[in-house]
Amino acid sequence: CRARRCAQIFGDENSRTAALLSQAHADARVRMRQAFAEQRLQRRERIAAAQARLATQRRLHEQQRNAALLRLAWQQLPGELLALWQRPDARSAWVARVLQTARACMPRASWHIVHAPDWPAQERQALAQQLVAEPGAAPAFEADPAISAELKIVANGNVIDGTLVGLLADRPAIEARLLRRLEG
Repeated sequence: CRARRCAQIFGDENSRTAALLSQAHADARVRMRQAFAEQRLQRRERIAAAQARLATQRRLHEQQRNAALLRLAWQQLPGELLALWQRPDARSAWVARVLQTARACMPRASWHIVHAPDWPAQERQALAQQLVAEPGAAPAFEADPAISAELKIVANGNVIDGTLVGLLADRPAIEARLLRRLEG
């Protein structure tokens, strides 16, 4: 009887020990899974932070590159526009564009056309004949040594400025258009 009782006590203790070991293993597995999950979460957070830093660095680099390109473009733009004025075909298109804007926006009173001194006389005469043929008064032409390229049209206090200074006056708008071209 004593042996049976000892065997029963040992059996009960072995069962409790096995249950405790099983529970300890299960608890350890849960803690291990939690630790792995926390490590994976921390790794994902570190990767996301690194990707955000990289994206920021790329944006900053792109902004610096664009700023450098705009500075270079702004330095070259007046010379390029002046070169266009020197070409008869480009000059003709330039004058046509200024006239188109003037026709749309200005009264057909006597126009005063202020122009660069190097604008050929035959082109001025052709424009004068064209404008006289349209309803309105004959234009008055004035060479202005301060104008290096193109012309501006003045009538009744209104001005359509197609000079280099006038064309380059709205720097933010020009830079925005240049950036759109760079991106496109």
